[in-house]
Amino acid sequence: MFACRQIALTHFRNYSFEQFGFKQNIIGICGKNGSGKTNLLDAVYYLCFTRSCFNRPDNQSVKDGLEGFRIEGKFIKDENENKLVCVLRENNRKEFSVDDETYQRFSEHIGKFPCVMIAPDDIALITEGSEERRKFIDTLLSQLQHDYLEQLIAYNKILQQRKSFLKFAAERNSYDESLLEILNKQLLEKGSFIYDRRQKFLLEFLPQVLAQYIFIADSDDKLELVYESQLNNNSFEELLLQNLQRDLYLQRTGNGIHKDDITIELNQSAFKNIASQGQRKSLLFAFKLAAFETLKENKGFSPILLLDDVFEKLDEQRMQNLLEYVCVQSGAQVFITDTHKERLVNAFVRIGKNYDLIEL
Repeated sequence: MFACRQIALTHFRNYSFEQFGFKQNIIGICGKNGSGKTNLLDAVYYLCFTRSCFNRPDNQSVKDGLEGFRIEGKFIKDENENKLVCVLRENNRKEFSVDDETYQRFSEHIGKFPCVMIAPDDIALITEGSEERRKFIDTLLSQLQHDYLEQLIAYNKILQQRKSFLKFAAERNSYDESLLEILNKQLLEKGSFIYDRRQKFLLEFLPQVLAQYIFIADSDDKLELVYESQLNNNSFEELLLQNLQRDLYLQRTGNGIHKDDITIELNQSAFKNIASQGQRKSLLFAFKLAAFETLKENKGFSPILLLDDVFEKLDEQRMQNLLEYVCVQSGAQVFITDTHKERLVNAFVRIGKNYDLIEL
């Protein structure tokens, strides 16, 4: 069993100091908007990923008027207790340790304490541009394959170096061909690795998403999910050579795996343009639960599930299907927030499982 059993927050978001214990594997968190429900979930996420779920700078997680924060948690994994600590110092320096051993590189931690979070803003995965879907796939693959994360970090670093090179070349109206060749070679090596891993992974993962959608929506809406990449039909090297003048003009690299996407269609039309709110939310849950199942199969234990405000925009039957799965079948520790205590308690009573209730 993998679970978070205790967490202590100091100067984190709206918390001056607070400590929470979690005895059960189903934890309901209720309170008004602004009471700190989402912040508590994000603190658990911080300890699993060394960062916030919401792409905000670390200093924005410090309680107003104060400097620095500390999150400490006790996790049980393989019957062993681990102490995880994330500290942001007053000088904005972040430290992360497990059992008092401090990481030199935060990337070493990713995947060791897996979790999946579903929050209202995650609907951007369905409705917004390709960056959201790349981020989702990269976050999942980085928990599964450490070498993928290392290659991705390196690719993004080289991409920034090439951007600086293109900007400098545009300003001087000339460039060093040998340096460009080196940058291209490095980008090709990392990009080809990432493309191969994404292609192989998505070949198995996307059908799982479709299966989860049918389960949650209780309907087969004939969705189509396709991995789109410029590298599907062209070599990365050819793309870089063919588009060099355009890259110089725009001062950025316009082709590569950083443009990959997952296209989503319903009845041969863009899903986000014609899908109902219920269909969109069902597909979001399908992506997230497919990620959960993939992590569970790979790690040999269930990741923690963090569900923030999931009761909105799902009808009662779809919600019942979701709760039956996450609370009964998944074998995971599940944190669920809601503004309505009665709705949360009634949902737990219906599924017949013991639970903790935290009122904020």
